[in-house]
Amino acid sequence: MSRKRPNLGALAALWLVLCVTSWTGSAWGQARPKSAPDKEPALDARLKGQEIRAQLTPRRFTTLSSEVGARIQRLAVAEGAAFSEGQVLVVFDCTVQQAQLDKARAELDAAQATLRANERLLELNSIGQLELDLSRSAVGRARAEVGMHEAVLSKCTVRSPYAGRVAEQKAREQQFVQPGQPLLEILDDSVMELEFLVPSSWLVWLRPGQRVQVQIDETRKSYPARFTRIGARADPVSQSVKVAAAIEGRFPELVAGMSGRLQPNRR
Repeated sequence: MSRKRPNLGALAALWLVLCVTSWTGSAWGQARPKSAPDKEPALDARLKGQEIRAQLTPRRFTTLSSEVGARIQRLAVAEGAAFSEGQVLVVFDCTVQQAQLDKARAELDAAQATLRANERLLELNSIGQLELDLSRSAVGRARAEVGMHEAVLSKCTVRSPYAGRVAEQKAREQQFVQPGQPLLEILDDSVMELEFLVPSSWLVWLRPGQRVQVQIDETRKSYPARFTRIGARADPVSQSVKVAAAIEGRFPELVAGMSGRLQPNRR
C-alpha cells in the first residue's frame, strides 16, 4: 500500500501564516498604549460638586494694650477710622512720669558735678581712689535712672505698628487704665484674606497660586482670589485642612467678618 506524501507547499504556507500572526500579535501588544491614570479633576470641577464656605479675615490684626498706669488724655483715631503706619493713636496724661524723669535728670547732674569735683580733689591728693570710684558709680546709677524714666515716658504715646483701621475701642478718653489693659483692636485691611476648610484629599493637587472666585453673601458680588497658604496639618476627624486665599485687588465694600462661598472661575 503506497503512502501518501504530504503536501509540502501547503505546510510551508501554513507555517508562514502562523509566523506572521504571531509577530503581528506581539507587535500589536507592544504598540498598544497603556491606559493613562485618571487625571485629578480640576478645582473648578470640584467646586461644582460641593459648597465651600469662606470667611473674610484681615492679614494682620492685634490688640494694643497700655504699658503704663495712667489716664487716657486723647484717643486720636475714632472707631472704624483709618490710620497710617507710625501714627499716634493714644496719648496718656503722664505728668507724674515726666516729674520723675526731671528728678532723675537733676540727680544725674548732681552726680556728675560731684564726680568732676572728686577728680580734681584726687589730683590734689585730697581724697583717695575709693571716693572717686564711688562717685563714678553714683553717676552710672543716676544715668540708669534717667534711661528707665525715659523708657516709661515713651510708653505714654501709643503709635500704630502698621497702616490699617480701628476695629474697636476698648477704652475711653479720661479713663484711668492699668498696665496690660486693652485699648484698641486694630487690623490691616490692605489685603483681605479668605479662610476655609477643604477636604484633605485635595492636597494631592491643590497648590498655592491657583485662582478661584468667591461670592460674598453681604454684597452679592463675586471677587477674584488666589490661594496663598495651605495648612500644615489635616484634621483626622473631619478629614479637612485649612486653606487661605487672598482677594486680588482693593474693594472698599469688603470688611472683615463677611462670609461667602467659593465658585469656579469665570470663563
